[in-house]
Amino acid sequence: MELEDQWWKGQLAADIYQALRYKELKLPSYKGQSPQLNLRRYFADLIAITSNRFRLCPAARHLAVYLLDLFMDRYDVTVQQLHMVSLSCLLLASKFEEREDHVPKLETLNTLGSMSSMNLVLTKQGLLHMELLLLETFSWNLYLPTAAHFIDYYLSIAVLDGDLHDGWPMASLEKTKSYMAKYADYFLEVSLQDHIFLCFAPSLVAAACVAASRLILHLSPSWAPQLQRLTGYAWENLMPCVEKLLIAHDSDVKEASKQKCQQQQQQGQTVLHSSGQLATVTQYLQLPSMQYPQKAPQAGLAANHRSVSYVSHSTSSLQGPSGPQHCDTQTIATSLDPKPGISNRAYPVSMHYSYPAPCFDR
Repeated sequence: MELEDQWWKGQLAADIYQALRYKELKLPSYKGQSPQLNLRRYFADLIAITSNRFRLCPAARHLAVYLLDLFMDRYDVTVQQLHMVSLSCLLLASKFEEREDHVPKLETLNTLGSMSSMNLVLTKQGLLHMELLLLETFSWNLYLPTAAHFIDYYLSIAVLDGDLHDGWPMASLEKTKSYMAKYADYFLEVSLQDHIFLCFAPSLVAAACVAASRLILHLSPSWAPQLQRLTGYAWENLMPCVEKLLIAHDSDVKEASKQKCQQQQQQGQTVLHSSGQLATVTQYLQLPSMQYPQKAPQAGLAANHRSVSYVSHSTSSLQGPSGPQHCDTQTIATSLDPKPGISNRAYPVSMHYSYPAPCFDR
């Protein structure tokens, strides 16, 4: 979207925010009925890796994945065609969100390691045909707010002077704000990895990213009155989305800990297991007035904490689905037929799970 740089700091911030909130009410419906839904994570990763390679802004990355989700939801797309669709979504989103000199060039795209591993060569004519099909699908309207469009506005007051860390005054407000920005960005990328987050409004997902970050950073109250007034969401509204974000965080922490133990064993080192007591998520998902046990504040992000899986991937290591990878773009427009309705898939959620939340070094 053509928004002023750092619009959330300007005099029109409130007006722009209200315009985004109004626009999200008119977003296209998403049913989660694509037959290729099990491949969605792979192609979301492909978009994210390519986006990181060209240092595109989060808004472009999130818009690209959202375009892909909507397109897959409306058409029965083959695996081979999905490669072209994914990269076309990214190009279209970058043209809408980025400056012209930041938009990836065709020649550079074809030199990526992931392109050679997929045996895929993009052509100018093929991309133009695909972009035209996408634009016609969305009625030439790419003004589609995502969580990435709201997050900076919420981060402007995500950490307040009166906040407590583990029941104590914060040792460094600026350092805490830095950690908050990193965790909010992490949770924002987590929200890209599962289509279940599309059942929430983008503004709510962004607010939940801030709320989850405050829980992980042990800030209290968990949801300050100022944040409720700014976002328009009460703590109870955010809990379902926050829970799903924390489930993903729990999984990432456990996987990182497992990999660290394996590396230490391979190096012949003694693996020391922590005897610290794990806290259940239900203990963290309390009312905003909750206070944490008082203990000395800690600094630094945990060494074994990792970001979402694709952040550490290289473009050369991304492996595509099995099957031929050639894409005949001339036949895409005629082969993409709307599908009959398919029932939505259930998403199992359990309120009883635990995670260590190692957000500070010990």
